Amino acid sequence: MNASIPDQVSLLASARVVCVGDVMLDRFVYGHVTRVSPEAPIPVCLVQNETAMLGGAGNVVRNLVALGAGVDFVSVVGEDDIAGDVDLLLRDLGGVSHRLTIEKDRPTTSKTRYVAGGQQLLRSDREIRAPVQDSIVDELVAGVEDALQDAALVVISDYGKGVVTDRLAAQVIGLAQKAGKPAIVDPKSRDFTRYAGATLITPNFKEMSDAAGGEPSTEDDIVAAAKALLADADIDTMLVTRGAQGMSLVSADGADHFPSRAREVFDVSGAGDTVIATLAAGIAAGLPPVDAAQLANVAAGIVVGKTGTAVAYAEDIQAELDTLNEATGLQPSAAIDAALGRILTWRDRGEKVGFTNGCFDLLHPGHVSLLSQARGACDRLVVGLNSDASVKRLKGESRPTQTEEARAAVLSSLETVDLVIIFEEDTPERLLHEIKPDVLVKGADYTIETVVGADFVRGYGGEVVLAEIVPGFSTTATIARMNAP
Repeated sequence: MNASIPDQVSLLASARVVCVGDVMLDRFVYGHVTRVSPEAPIPVCLVQNETAMLGGAGNVVRNLVALGAGVDFVSVVGEDDIAGDVDLLLRDLGGVSHRLTIEKDRPTTSKTRYVAGGQQLLRSDREIRAPVQDSIVDELVAGVEDALQDAALVVISDYGKGVVTDRLAAQVIGLAQKAGKPAIVDPKSRDFTRYAGATLITPNFKEMSDAAGGEPSTEDDIVAAAKALLADADIDTMLVTRGAQGMSLVSADGADHFPSRAREVFDVSGAGDTVIATLAAGIAAGLPPVDAAQLANVAAGIVVGKTGTAVAYAEDIQAELDTLNEATGLQPSAAIDAALGRILTWRDRGEKVGFTNGCFDLLHPGHVSLLSQARGACDRLVVGLNSDASVKRLKGESRPTQTEEARAAVLSSLETVDLVIIFEEDTPERLLHEIKPDVLVKGADYTIETVVGADFVRGYGGEVVLAEIVPGFSTTATIARMNAP
């Protein structure tokens, strides 16, 4: 890996990208199954929680935003309630300008997944795959043309739901060529000639094999097949995503192969969206395609370790690169969006999430015991860490003795701690409302009534645990002894 790659992650935030394609709404309905229906031999799912997120081309947008990039999004929805949900989700994303064209009598594409015990029970889809009307194509192309003036490139996310017609693909690619800007395509059609003139295309191995009319068996075969497809379709470069075998970046001039970075695969849903988003952000930020592809490979390895249509945050990528380069064995604290993504993944796997908090200024045996007891009450432990400013307000101007980054690094090195989140307030109440832990742990020097957030956690069925205190240990007392004559 290029040694400068870790230094390039911050550049992604300077990117601005136009994205056009099939937007979807992904709904997840979570519950428990304890019995079989008396009406039919099917499980009865007692619903406990529901979430909705952008899917399809909308997931490309989510991934771009997670990287810090600015996005202009152009797509089609129906005249229905789901379209309103899509609009609200896009409005909630920072740095996104969106233009949704309504086609009457066309439902907004949606997929609803029912999940219990970490397993999908059922998926129901609502969609029409017929091509959108010519008048709709005209509106989409006009939207892309306007947005491309201020963007570095355009992404065409083709999910085969009818938005990316032959004419739309040709006209959008033509606009990019005229503006001297790259057009990057995530294809659905096995006929790559419909994307003629594109700068880069990102099929997965199956899509490339279908387009080539046969499955290549070696890397040399993959390169030969990719080069033939590129020449036939008049496309410059192809990034083939190959699952556990990694990725191959192929052009007429040669090929680069990148081994898989996935440590543990839980869900490949949306991994292609992460790849094209990271690749596009990298190229839009001025990175060479080979460097952008390496970042995309790292991002894909992260996102397949999550569940659902997940995203890879810039913080995730930077942490992974630091680990790969052995810059440090310690994981930094997580930004809240990245942290919530990890917590959602743990929950989807059926894991119990615990939470405790504190200043943890000078780590001592009392802290270690508390964290060990907290981890024993759950499958994953999240630690809320008071920021430097918060510690000063609580403990005085002479504290903390270590910075928040140092304290987070020490906590993250412990086997008992899965995630550290720094919070600025004096109490973790806001954090608790965002995380909604299954278990809240504090030391037994508190009572249930005095634990911040106890009523909130117990209100939704969570558990509050008071851990035993190891006597004789206190950060304040330790500092006093150190400063004594």
